[in-house]
Amino acid sequence: MEADAGTRDVIFLDESGFAPTMPTGYTWSRIGQRAVVAREDTRDRRVNVLGALVVGADPELLWEHTPGKINAAGLLEFVCSRLAGLPGGAGALSLAADGVGARLPVWRRPRRCTVVLDNASAHIDKVFKGRREQLAKIGVELFYLPPRSPELNDIEHVWRSAKYEDYPDRAHTSIEAIGTAVDRALTRQRTRIRGQQRTSPSRLAQQPVPDRGEDFRAAARAVVGCNEVVADAQ
Repeated sequence: MEADAGTRDVIFLDESGFAPTMPTGYTWSRIGQRAVVAREDTRDRRVNVLGALVVGADPELLWEHTPGKINAAGLLEFVCSRLAGLPGGAGALSLAADGVGARLPVWRRPRRCTVVLDNASAHIDKVFKGRREQLAKIGVELFYLPPRSPELNDIEHVWRSAKYEDYPDRAHTSIEAIGTAVDRALTRQRTRIRGQQRTSPSRLAQQPVPDRGEDFRAAARAVVGCNEVVADAQ
């Protein structure tokens, strides 16, 4: 398998939500005392997380969260900037995928990857899925799972473990507090995932090699004469 050989990354991508009050499976109290579980109003206070579990030579967990809805445009930006490491993110995708002759060759991710995802609305929206061919040109291939098959997406195990093992405080009073708790839980998950790697640690978000990314930015600016098109990815 290419992932085992270190020639390709397999990336399981999905979203998950964290509410102000998370389900409490069990608790305890002193004998004769009633257990009291804190609860917060959940209306308009949900934090949505877009995450990617990288399986390959360098196991990794990447994520970002927002209090709003994760849409196709945000998904495309995440895939281009965080998973592909494309300088300039989604704004530079067309230029990177098609190139401009010898002046600006097609840009490719150093190690090709296959992104495994379900058929959620953002995933099949034209804004994202319509760029499938361009993504393939830069080394990011999309693989859609059959409908109603979450058990085939390995990141589901990460979500469950994060929510029930690394999220001890089940109620939070603000969006900021939820975000902090999410980052803490997923950081613990990432530490375990990185411990599985067989080679020296490396952050996928730091790829491609900086020199190559700088070459792409310089060449693109020379071709289009516009710095904004290839601004540094944050």
